[in-house]
Amino acid sequence: MLDETRSLAKDNHRMLRALRRHQLIGAFGKIIFWLVILGGSAYWYQIYLQPLVAKFSTLGSPSAVSNLFGLPTSAELQKLLNSFKVGQ
Repeated sequence: MLDETRSLAKDNHRMLRALRRHQLIGAFGKIIFWLVILGGSAYWYQIYLQPLVAKFSTLGSPSAVSNLFGLPTSAELQKLLNSFKVGQ
């Protein structure tokens, strides 16, 4: 009976170590997966999107932002409305 209990305890210990090892490998796999996803998206933005955004940006440079979140001021809106009225 004692030998059977000992063999069951050894087998249980072996299974628990295997479960812990697979859990650790899975956690590292998830970390690597998300690093690749986030790093790839940042790389894609820098290489492809950032030049397009800069090309079509009407502000030109970040120092030209005059209001909170880059929203136009009321004077800029009035100037835009006047330019549309002149065009008609």
